Amino acid sequence: MNIIRHDFRSDTVTRPSAGMRAAMADAEVGDDVFGDDPSVNLLEQRMAGLVGKDAALFVPSGTQSNLLALMSHCGRGDEFIAGQKAHLYLNEAGGAAVLGSIQPQPIAHEPDGTMDLAAIEAAIKPDDSHFARTRVIALENTFGGKVLPTAYMDAVAEIARRHGLGLHLDGARAFNACVKLGLDIRDFAATFDTVSICLSKGLGAPVGSMLVGRADLIATARRHRKMLGGGMRQAGILAAAGLYALEHNVARLAEDHRRALRLAEGLARHAALRVIMPETNIVWVEMDGALGERLNAELSTEGIGVLAGRYGQQRWVTHLDIGDDAVDAALALVDRFFSER
Repeated sequence: MNIIRHDFRSDTVTRPSAGMRAAMADAEVGDDVFGDDPSVNLLEQRMAGLVGKDAALFVPSGTQSNLLALMSHCGRGDEFIAGQKAHLYLNEAGGAAVLGSIQPQPIAHEPDGTMDLAAIEAAIKPDDSHFARTRVIALENTFGGKVLPTAYMDAVAEIARRHGLGLHLDGARAFNACVKLGLDIRDFAATFDTVSICLSKGLGAPVGSMLVGRADLIATARRHRKMLGGGMRQAGILAAAGLYALEHNVARLAEDHRRALRLAEGLARHAALRVIMPETNIVWVEMDGALGERLNAELSTEGIGVLAGRYGQQRWVTHLDIGDDAVDAALALVDRFFSER
């Protein structure tokens, strides 16, 4: 196995910084299942305040956070509406159906990552015993690195309110969206009943996500967290990393966005690469499948980690462990690869 020197596969690969490790080592802890871990309690209070919601819940992963949100909005036999390529529909192992007995209703995505408003509304089921009961609409922002406009989120919220539905945001990279938009996260999340925010992506914490929202929904989610095995004991060690991340690693996301754009512009010099210019920290590249296999092999051999999809698609993600030197090294390698072809 080749050693990865510069890891562009995801922003989940970050290592805790020295400052974050020191905060973790010094964390005051208790037993979070009993509700008396002071660091977890502080993190939950701080996140709820930042996002402008009643309450927050610290959970091990974004997958569990999304599942808890859906289980809080829905009962068995109910339904959620989400995009066909949304993470909570496509990439979370069908957990809502398997563990929550919740039926998904996927909607096709438009090229910009939105779902057609008329299609969303048409998918809402009437009150009829033949149908699953539609309970919640779920959006994802950022979506594949794209930032969905706030006006679009407001329009979906209006549909949800008009039909008496809940509204959930998979905001794993919500802070990336806020930095791009120049918007406070309280305003960004204002229309949602529940919001999932990941601490272990661009914010650099080693573990954890937050579910924030209405008090009754978070209370239900806390009960379901126990049921799903997500209750942790002296979790303050991990919560301290989250607190450090909120204090030190939000504004710096703009550096990741800058480097992603520089990376994309460098890759786009090669006509064989079809580069989608990034809005935040994710660069998508498409090419002929055979060419992609050769380029992926070359990158791997030289210690450059990228996420290679099928049919010649690549995903490059910048994060706090990717500096300008890593971008320079990657572009130099790609330049050499094409010069030798």
